[in-house]
Amino acid sequence: MLNIVSIALGLVTLTLGLVAFIPLLGWMNWIVIPIGIVGAAVGALSSSNGGRNLNLVLIVIFAIRLSLGGGIF
Repeated sequence: MLNIVSIALGLVTLTLGLVAFIPLLGWMNWIVIPIGIVGAAVGALSSSNGGRNLNLVLIVIFAIRLSLGGGIF
């Protein structure tokens, strides 16, 4: 059950993160990354690793995007 919740949080993170790839909306990564962290924490509590791994990959991708934009853009 926790893995399904983690995957759902990962899909929310992915959806919001794709919007954050639009120029001048990079500040949304400051919202997206904490959602991914919560999803990874929930996924760590489950017996499966799928949701946790999804959220960890999304955190890394959006953190790189945030650093490339200088933290704002």
